[in-house]
Amino acid sequence: METRFSSLLVCALATGLALPSSAAAPAFSAEEAREAALEAYLYAYPLVLMEITRRVTTNAGAGAPPGMRAPMNQFGHLRAFPDATFTAVVRPNVDTLYSPLWFDVSREPLVIALPDSGGRYYLLPMLDMWTDVFASPGTRTSGNGSQTYALTGPGWSGALPPDVTRIEAPTPTGWILGRTQTNGKWDYAAVHAFQDGMRAVPLSRWGKPEEPPPPGTFDAVLDMSAPVAQVARVSAAQFFATFADLTRANPPHPNDGPALQRMARLGLVPGRPFDLTKTSPEVKAALEAAPAAALAKIKAFAPHAAKTVDGWGMLGTPIGTYGTDYRKRAFVAYMGLGANVVEDSVYPTARAQTDGKPFDSGARYAIHFAVGQLPPARAFWSLTMYNDEQLLTANPIDRFAVGDRDPLNFNADGSLDLYIQRDSPGMDRERNWLPAPAAGSFTMNLRLYWPRPEALDGGWTAPPVRRLN
Repeated sequence: METRFSSLLVCALATGLALPSSAAAPAFSAEEAREAALEAYLYAYPLVLMEITRRVTTNAGAGAPPGMRAPMNQFGHLRAFPDATFTAVVRPNVDTLYSPLWFDVSREPLVIALPDSGGRYYLLPMLDMWTDVFASPGTRTSGNGSQTYALTGPGWSGALPPDVTRIEAPTPTGWILGRTQTNGKWDYAAVHAFQDGMRAVPLSRWGKPEEPPPPGTFDAVLDMSAPVAQVARVSAAQFFATFADLTRANPPHPNDGPALQRMARLGLVPGRPFDLTKTSPEVKAALEAAPAAALAKIKAFAPHAAKTVDGWGMLGTPIGTYGTDYRKRAFVAYMGLGANVVEDSVYPTARAQTDGKPFDSGARYAIHFAVGQLPPARAFWSLTMYNDEQLLTANPIDRFAVGDRDPLNFNADGSLDLYIQRDSPGMDRERNWLPAPAAGSFTMNLRLYWPRPEALDGGWTAPPVRRLN
């Protein structure tokens, strides 16, 4: 399935640097080894998480559980909003219906045809295996009219039909994570019609009579639990061996040279097999300690990843494209794999009260939007509830988000209050109620789709979450 590159070619393409040619890399002190191993884990984490997510979400066929699953190079449209049983990705949205597709263009290009959306907002971000968004067709960038693209592998050369626009993927494998505005369950039929108009066809079949896509084969043995949890359970030996194997087909980015030089001293070189047992005692100990240390560092990064104003953290750039900010890249992958660039959507996050104490599901809270201070979005906005595992939480009214497409009750002066609590705030306030979990702490995300400039430059901030009792 994958195009294989020699290790020397990968290194040359990625860095233009000469890496150690022998198995014996320059010696590390124990302290340096620990630092380099932690950095290597952070660097590799998104690639490994993407691969495990790919395995889970392409494990499709008879007997597969429902969800966003389809074989490679096929759209796997989600036909309904996620609910409290959904674990494929953390912090899912309930604003759009997803249209994911895992692509493999190592053999030939894949033609992606999109119908006219009829004015409906959508986006189709394309991610390489390092989680960078390299293209994002849709309402904001390319408009709502019908569009046709040929997704090609790195360095592909060949002829395309005149009405097909080429998009070159940095890695031959990657993820398209389409999202289409859905205004409630009553809107499903219209969104399904738009989804059904999306096509993914190998270039060799483009323009020929349509054929049904090949069915998938479900592997009942494969671990189908949440990919983030799977990565956390993977041993250091397996993690780094998987990373090394994945880099054979998915070369690092050209600006990764310094990071790759440092990893080479651990024996980790893109495209070369890696065996933890063949490293020095210092390196072996450092790499074995890296998963726990790095995952703790990823989680501890949350308070520092964003500028926090009135209890809301706003993740700014880099997001969606990361350059060499590997810690930020790993953090975003852990928190919400498949994040968009900020111009498409921003996600102010409330993780705790303004005094730093975690939100308590047994307490009552409110958010007050003054007149003229609603979230500034050209498309739409919402507020979503997550439990302490970053997943949707079961509640009596099966509501996971509220936003501007809901029939909210505004105050007489035009301001808006949203109520966050476990039990109903009363019949007169239920339209504005976002249910909290039955137990434990929680966090929330505001989502602004196609945010206006003031949401990006600091001209607008979300109001604080006030505790009422």
